[in-house]
Amino acid sequence: MRDKRERFVSLAEARTDKAITAMRSLAKLGNRRNYEYSDRDVRKILKALDGEMKALRAAFSESAQEGTRFRLDP
Repeated sequence: MRDKRERFVSLAEARTDKAITAMRSLAKLGNRRNYEYSDRDVRKILKALDGEMKALRAAFSESAQEGTRFRLDP
């Protein structure tokens, strides 16, 4: 079991570092002195990233949601 934990930690750290590096690289595109872009371009980028973040959250909370029932508040 410890082996699974060690693999998770190793992969999670490496992949998180890569994701952070990629996001920082994207942020550099925000320099309007060097690049030309529209608000629509920015919205599309952010929408794509938001969608992936939602999928990531769902992947980690999937087991917690198993067996729960949908209910509307009264």
